[in-house]
Amino acid sequence: MTMIPESLSFAILAGLSPLTGLYAAFLMGLVTSILGGRPGMVSGGAGATIVVLIALAAGHGVQYLFAAVVLAGILQLLVGLCKLGKFVRLIPQPVMYGFLNGLAIIIFMAQVQQFKLPTDPSSWMTGASLYTMIGLTGLTILIVIGFPKITKKIPASLVAILMVFALVTIFGINTKKVADIASVSGTLPAFHIPDISWTLDTLKLVFPYSLVMAGVGLIESLLTLNMVDEITNTKGKSNQEAVAQGLANMVNGFFGGMGGCAMVAQTLVNLDAGARTRISSFIGAMAIMVIILVGAPFIEQIPMAALVGVMMMVAIGTFQWVSLRIINKFPRSDIFVGMLVAFITVVLHNLALAVLAGVIVSALVFAWDNAKRIRARKYIDEDGVKHYEIYGPLFFGSTAAFMEKFDVFDDPKYIIIDFKESRVVDMSAIDALNKITGRYAKQDKHVQLRHLSPDCRSLLKNAQGFVQIDIAEDPTYKVMPND
Repeated sequence: MTMIPESLSFAILAGLSPLTGLYAAFLMGLVTSILGGRPGMVSGGAGATIVVLIALAAGHGVQYLFAAVVLAGILQLLVGLCKLGKFVRLIPQPVMYGFLNGLAIIIFMAQVQQFKLPTDPSSWMTGASLYTMIGLTGLTILIVIGFPKITKKIPASLVAILMVFALVTIFGINTKKVADIASVSGTLPAFHIPDISWTLDTLKLVFPYSLVMAGVGLIESLLTLNMVDEITNTKGKSNQEAVAQGLANMVNGFFGGMGGCAMVAQTLVNLDAGARTRISSFIGAMAIMVIILVGAPFIEQIPMAALVGVMMMVAIGTFQWVSLRIINKFPRSDIFVGMLVAFITVVLHNLALAVLAGVIVSALVFAWDNAKRIRARKYIDEDGVKHYEIYGPLFFGSTAAFMEKFDVFDDPKYIIIDFKESRVVDMSAIDALNKITGRYAKQDKHVQLRHLSPDCRSLLKNAQGFVQIDIAEDPTYKVMPND
């Protein structure tokens, strides 16, 4: 019941048949419930992915959209098979907060749009119709909040929808219903190959849309998977989920669905109802198909106010209020990242871009912080050899500070650079070592490097022929086993 309005709304927004959205909800839910890597997670015709394809559908037709969905599915399948899903772990917590907060705002604002006239979506409701909608929405919210205090065995959202539906039916209240958005009746989806010209030019046209859709779908799905992991204290399989998402989108393209990904709001509704297994999402998908075939007359009479109230509570639950309570305890950079991700999510509705921007900014902040941490302890031993004990990683961000630590002209003839508390990380670091040893060589002074880790030695070995560095061989101690 919470899936249908969203799938319908975004299908209509993209200029597609309402059934295209419902087929996506059914097919995505069915395939991922069986093959997915996260039991309890719900996938369907998500707005985040279809928004990416609106321009393609408007400019070239729905058949090109179906082709793009198939190609996006292939790309997602390859990500899963190549086991690249694990890279979602690189997404920092502030990015997660920003993603969820931005998504919560989008969900909430989408519900506010339901207060517009069904006959004229550009105009807002007024008078009795507005007050009725507000009253029924408020009643739904109160039921969702209060019913769990009576019992948690029955999902509060379902009780709220049924009670408001009964109230409207018994008293004949005139209010906006699902039928005012679109009809939800139809037949089983049929297999067909997208009717397009299969040429290189078509691939060039479709590929960029497919790439963005695949990225958006995987990011939202894997972030949702991480969210479910935290809520349930269990571990999902990101690569298996990527494979399932890819197969589900391929099926969508061949059976007339608009494609999709995991849906945060519907997943939260599912979890709040106590669902923890594949059965819940499987039943959800099958129920949508039953509704398309025989249950449309009933579903079409459900008041939109009931669904709006449920989704508003989902939005409130999705928003990470803890991020506001501890905002003064976060580093300023983390606060900025979280706000940036939320802003991009809300303004552009591009989750992939928002998350990518957050990860890049977080990585740059991390690099800057580590660049400032490089230190050098200096002393001259009894033999007149000067030691530089380096602390902190040596990488592209810290090479400038590293070079400033050395006094080439005033140092004695022999110098030792000790990396016991440091690491040589990249080619910029190797180049810095080459430069500093070269400067000492011009002064007829000798430099040795000590306590390099095996991976650092490997980097330097790979750079042989480009750099001239003297590495002191550190002793390797072997322990005799006990008899």
